[in-house]
Parts: sequence; structure tokens; C-alpha cells
Amino acid sequence: MNIKHKVWIEKEGRVVFGRGRDDILTAVRDMRSLNAAAKKLQMSYRAAWGRLKASEERMGMKLVEIDANEKGMHLTSQAEALIDRFEQLERDLEKLLAKAESDFQSLTKGRS
Repeated sequence: MNIKHKVWIEKEGRVVFGRGRDDILTAVRDMRSLNAAAKKLQMSYRAAWGRLKASEERMGMKLVEIDANEKGMHLTSQAEALIDRFEQLERDLEKLLAKAESDFQSLTKGRS
């Protein structure tokens, strides 16, 4: 028996952040380029850019900035904080669901 879940954050019924946005931002941080991040995630640049811009607009804050030399990109401190908090939320949920899964298995043990 397994409990499954997905979590994302919405504003006015529209996604602002979730696993996919987290993956994009983490890849941008690692690659220092949205184009390279999109390639790493096997998605089009346009799709990655669209999701990033939609999140920025819906949250009313910048998530990435172009480096001064215009040769790369880096995350804003707000984006770093958002990643950290979202990933903590996912870890907390995993712990909660692991406990609940164990409880359900105990409750249903030996029943068909």
C-alpha cells in the first residue's frame, strides 16, 4: 500500500510554484543559463522561459537576473528562499505520508 501525492502552490487558481518550477530554477542555478537548464531538463527554452515568467508575474517578484556581463543568469535571493522552503515542505510531507502509510498498513494487515 502506497500513499501518493503531488504538491504545488497556486494563486487565484493558477500555478505559481511546484516541482517543475523548482527543477527549472535548480537547473538555472547549476547551469547559470536558462538555455542550458532547459536542455538539461529536456524541455524547450520557450517552455522553460514561459513557466519562469508566469511564476514571476503571478508572484510579483523576480526569480532570476541576468549577470552583469550578460553571459549568464543567476537566481535572486527570493528564488533561493522559495526553493529552500518548497523543498522543506516536500520533505515534511514525505515524513508525514510515510507515517500515515505505516499506520494504514498496520490497520489493514491480514485483511483481504
